[in-house]
Amino acid sequence: MMMTRRIEFLLTVALCLVLFLLLTRQLLPDAILGRERQYAVSRRPPYLGPPCFRNTSVANVTGFSDLPERLHNFMYYRHCKYFPMLLDLPDKCGGEAESSGVFLLLVIKSPPENFDRRVILRETWAKERQHKGLWIRRVFISGTTGADLEKRRMNKLLEVEHRQHGDVLQWDFQESFINLTLKQVLFLEWLDDRCPRVRFLLNGDDDIFAHTDNMVEYLQDVHGEPGGDKHLFVGSLMEGTGPVRELNKYFVPVQVQESDSYPAYCSGGGYLLSGHTARVLHNMSRSVPLHPIDDAYMGMCLAQAGLRPSGHMGVNPSGLRIPSSKVDPHDPCYYKDVLMVHRFMPQQLYVLWDQVHDPGLRCWSNSTWP
Repeated sequence: MMMTRRIEFLLTVALCLVLFLLLTRQLLPDAILGRERQYAVSRRPPYLGPPCFRNTSVANVTGFSDLPERLHNFMYYRHCKYFPMLLDLPDKCGGEAESSGVFLLLVIKSPPENFDRRVILRETWAKERQHKGLWIRRVFISGTTGADLEKRRMNKLLEVEHRQHGDVLQWDFQESFINLTLKQVLFLEWLDDRCPRVRFLLNGDDDIFAHTDNMVEYLQDVHGEPGGDKHLFVGSLMEGTGPVRELNKYFVPVQVQESDSYPAYCSGGGYLLSGHTARVLHNMSRSVPLHPIDDAYMGMCLAQAGLRPSGHMGVNPSGLRIPSSKVDPHDPCYYKDVLMVHRFMPQQLYVLWDQVHDPGLRCWSNSTWP
């Protein structure tokens, strides 16, 4: 009899323990299980593509030999939209079914050598957290830098960050300004496979100040909850522009684009888009040829889908216009209501993020962005 009671007691304790674990799983999926998912990292590519071969026929294009070498390489491999993935995050958003729980995914373009920027961003505006009960998640997207020993060292750095923070995506292509478009296309492919139901995304550089709290509130106010199922592409609107024909960083020759005009687009320093629009861009990128200017390319994909970007006065790719040279251009009162501003050094971002969240901050104006 005593043995029977002891067995019944042990079974009761075991049942209570199971119920407690199940209840905890339901109540704390992000606080506990979400953190486990964050560090579920992989080096296996999520998709496979055909090998990329050099298109030597472009060498016969008139004027090809007069172009800079970087454009030679671009034209040789322009048709290539697949490169092997070195670092993957298959469970970053909790899988296809749970990815709708990510309200804002921060997609930050960051080459391997920008370690100091990533360190600061993880502790400031790109910190993974909940705001107003909505989840903000983070990924850094990167290619490779250098060759041989330098490339191996930089790759090892990203591997360590990938393992410790669960926030690095890397593909095996050479980092360069002209390859930013390729990086965007590869990310859109990854997003469609790994995080297809994310609500909204911030796509930006690693030297912007992004007031991600303000972004969540703006997206809530304008698009409601859960949101993300309608077109949204908003930033610093560029209209009536075209390819730069002078030989500089932004040079686009007629051999790459004959037209002298671009569709409307948003400056690539940073812009917000919905998950719906990200899926549209992914579909359009399959047929729109790569272009050396990544933000203009996004405009081309939008135009192909019959969509337009929008402007927002809270997005400032060239910095804020400070009223006087006698005042501090990094006064937090100028930044407490913005969405994003370009450009900042890491130490400036670190201080500014702390200042705009100071509950004792008092400013002469309490205006907000519409």
